[in-house]
Amino acid sequence: MTRLAPHTYATFLRGMSLPTLYAAFEEAGRPARAGGHSSGWAWVTHDAYPASDGLSAWQLACDLTGFRYADRVEGPGPAESVFLASTPACTCAHGQNYMIPHCDEHPFQFAHSRGGFERTVFNVGGRRESRRSGDLLVRELLAAGIVGRRTPAYEADPAFNVDGALTLRIIARHFGLPSPPLLDTDDTPG
Repeated sequence: MTRLAPHTYATFLRGMSLPTLYAAFEEAGRPARAGGHSSGWAWVTHDAYPASDGLSAWQLACDLTGFRYADRVEGPGPAESVFLASTPACTCAHGQNYMIPHCDEHPFQFAHSRGGFERTVFNVGGRRESRRSGDLLVRELLAAGIVGRRTPAYEADPAFNVDGALTLRIIARHFGLPSPPLLDTDDTPG
């Protein structure tokens, strides 16, 4: 299974060097706990934190791909980010609505941004992927039986992908995300 350490935020960014990514988070008052660079992605991790100053973790990951940081992008195309959170999915009143921001303690568990715009956001596990904004990954999620009108895996086993590990593996494969910070605890195909 592919997992992210509990209560962790991870931001993967393509188009910036690791020192530039560290500096951007430092400037935002969110110094990184760990970081690295591999497979064309720079990444940083943080302990999960509430957005005390109004800037949530997934919003910062999106902002890094936008015009405010355009002069720091290294490469021909716009920057691209993948944000992952291993915090529990939001259960507050707005947590089931994909286009309404979640509470500060529970950002979307997956967000993909490019050019300053969130392209796809959703929570993972327990059928939450079906309440998403954006089409990215829909083919892979359909093929795995995670979303769709008929989901035989869920019908046969109510615990199927309840922790979102299969979804996280699909995300990691689709983008070619490096590990660490993702933990691969077995080699079972997913």
